[in-house]
Amino acid sequence: MKLEHIYEFFRNRPPTYLGQELAVCYVLSVLSEKESYGTELISLLETEYPRYRLSDTVLYSAIKFLEDEKAITGYWKKVQGRGRPRRMYQISPQWQTQAQELASLWQEYTSSPPGS
Repeated sequence: MKLEHIYEFFRNRPPTYLGQELAVCYVLSVLSEKESYGTELISLLETEYPRYRLSDTVLYSAIKFLEDEKAITGYWKKVQGRGRPRRMYQISPQWQTQAQELASLWQEYTSSPPGS
C-alpha cells in the first residue's frame, strides 16, 4: 500500500451496503411511489443512489419481514420484456401512514452527509 492509495480511497469511496433496517425503509420508499419487484428494487437503488448497494440476501430478508408484518403484499405478474412472471410488491392499505414515516427516514438518511 502507498499513501496515495489512502487518499484515493476517500476520493472514490466504495459503495455502502445497506443493512436490513435501511433496506426496509428503502423498499417502503420505492413502494410508496409504485409497485415493484426484487431485481428492480436493486437496480433502482444502484441508479438513483450510486453510493449504496443492496445484496439479494438483505433485500429478501427485508421483504420477508415486511410481508410477515403485513406491511406489503405480493402477487405474481408477467412483466413486459421479462421471461417469467415477477413477484410484485405493494404497500398494504393499512400500512400507508407508517410506510410514509419509514420512507421519510430513508430520505433523511440519504440526504445527510456521510458520517453525520
